[in-house]
Amino acid sequence: MNIVKFTEKERLLHVLNKEKTDRPPVICTGGMMNAAIVGIMQKTGHTLPEAHTDPALMADLAQDIHEYTGFENIGLPFCMTIEAELLGSETDLGTLQCEPKIVREKYQSVESVRIDDPEGIAHSGRMKVVAEAARLVSEVQPDVPVIASLTGPVSTAASIVDPITFYKELRKKPDAASKLLDSVTDVLAKYAEALVKRGEITAIAVGDPSATGEILGPAMFEKFALRYLNKLSDAVHALGVPFIIHICGDLKSVRHLLPLLRCDALSMDAIVNLPTLKKDFPSITTMGNVSTFSLEWKDPEKIRSVTRDLVSAGVDIISPACGLSTSTRIENIRAMTNEVKNKGA
Repeated sequence: MNIVKFTEKERLLHVLNKEKTDRPPVICTGGMMNAAIVGIMQKTGHTLPEAHTDPALMADLAQDIHEYTGFENIGLPFCMTIEAELLGSETDLGTLQCEPKIVREKYQSVESVRIDDPEGIAHSGRMKVVAEAARLVSEVQPDVPVIASLTGPVSTAASIVDPITFYKELRKKPDAASKLLDSVTDVLAKYAEALVKRGEITAIAVGDPSATGEILGPAMFEKFALRYLNKLSDAVHALGVPFIIHICGDLKSVRHLLPLLRCDALSMDAIVNLPTLKKDFPSITTMGNVSTFSLEWKDPEKIRSVTRDLVSAGVDIISPACGLSTSTRIENIRAMTNEVKNKGA
């Protein structure tokens, strides 16, 4: 019997195209779900925050993560502040241990936002760093998928408008909020296009932690999260690139809407029962959801057990359930990635 050997890129693309593979890929997409942990940076000397602004250093750190963790992809960038920074919010790039954060939002109301040149904005700032890093790493790792991670429309909007005001105005000023989200999504689509054209991007992933069902409720999730994630998805698919969505939190209130998301894989938090979701919605390519709490605090055997259960249940792509703590140990991540790879041995 002939045994098909997949490269890491081929395996991921087969799964995203709903084709058979030898086993699930095991990945970490970057952005809010990146694996730039302190242990790796201390071993290699390729460190943050410097790598946020230096494409060669970003490429080196991304390759270090691939090598030391066993994740079967390159995930870029290592934060979720680039989009808000492009749109004028003030950011702090953090430290070795602390991820970047928004220091001050640009606007005080959805009605005050002005985005006049989406394409020009998308081609500026640190987007160029991410695109160049993707190009550099793809030249030396042609068989490894490069995933560019974007911040989703609702989360980006909540990072350029004071978030308390933003959520109030979703209800009180829905027309102005929709106009804002249209403009933000246009910028994100142009950003994705710039990354694909300037770098070697295998897939685009979007994390939208401010767009949970718990925060928005089903009606507003459908009106604001689903609508604009799908608009962004359509733009990415028009580029010929697969689209992955991560949504945080408990999805019970919006569970019925999940099949309407036009994505090639749906990544979910540890609170979601992925095997049950997969059974109920077989059209969804499931991704996740090894607890990041377990990855930080549990022993390797517990992590292997959780991972083994997900693989046995037929989860399509194995990954951390959400953003990793920078203090997560390398050996705990390797327990997860090695367990998946051993299933295909």
